[in-house]
Amino acid sequence: MKRLIKGMVAGLLGISLLAGCTTQAPGTSDNKGAQGGKTGQATVGLAVSTQNNPFFVSLKQGAEKAATANGMKLVTVDAQDDPAKQISGIEDLIQRKVDVILVNPTDSAAIASAIKSANNANIPVITVDRSAEGGKVVSHVASDNVEGGRMAAKYLLDKIGKKGNIVELEGIPGSSAARERGQGFHEIVDKEPGVKVVAKQPADFDRAKGLSVMENILQANKDVKAVFAHNDEMALGAIQAIQAAGLKDVVVVGFDATADAVKAVQDGRMSATIAQKPELIGKQAVEAAKKVVKGEKVPASIPVKLELVTKK
Repeated sequence: MKRLIKGMVAGLLGISLLAGCTTQAPGTSDNKGAQGGKTGQATVGLAVSTQNNPFFVSLKQGAEKAATANGMKLVTVDAQDDPAKQISGIEDLIQRKVDVILVNPTDSAAIASAIKSANNANIPVITVDRSAEGGKVVSHVASDNVEGGRMAAKYLLDKIGKKGNIVELEGIPGSSAARERGQGFHEIVDKEPGVKVVAKQPADFDRAKGLSVMENILQANKDVKAVFAHNDEMALGAIQAIQAAGLKDVVVVGFDATADAVKAVQDGRMSATIAQKPELIGKQAVEAAKKVVKGEKVPASIPVKLELVTKK
């Protein structure tokens, strides 16, 4: 009988010790997750407007390098400048259950519904380069486009002595970049009585459209002293049209400082461009995403410094 009681006590003690061991390890793992947020490799979704524009290629490359450096996985969807395609791409990122979504909106208004979908799925959203007109956004990483427009206007006015006809090539209608760059530009130019914006047309941030729109404008306005394009691609297209028309000494100012544009500035074909460092924008967006994944606070706005690029 005594041997039987001893055996039962030993058995209960063994079960108790075993139970203690099995609850210890999982409990420790759970605590780590609660304290440090996600413990595995975080995945960041990047919904970019297009990869046909060198600016956004550089932005994506900056994001990729930062993701690798920070041990994160980056999944990119390319909207090819189609708002409907971008919304579909974001829905795909939501289905993949990414941890944070970086959005470079093709259309600042149309993207709101997709951001709200991400909000409903509890996936934080950070806008990149272009802002959104709806949905909850944790942070916005971009240059100050309004200030960039002002910088372009001041340089342009100085080069033409504040006299003459000006052409403005606008970006995609509805995009915050087009609206804000135009706003800053007109804040300065519209105060000058000696200049006149004789044509103002969208060319959708596209080089081929910049060429064709500028060709049409020059048919009615040969006496053009300067062109402000909301991005470098349109500026480079405009330069082709100006050269084909045989015009000289037309001041052309672009925006973004892509490699092609900086080369054109140094060659003397383009007067200047506003550098907003897209690779740095991509890098800072991913670094902000990392903080969000870890549960840290990030500023509502993360500005990336602008720079006027002229011939050295």
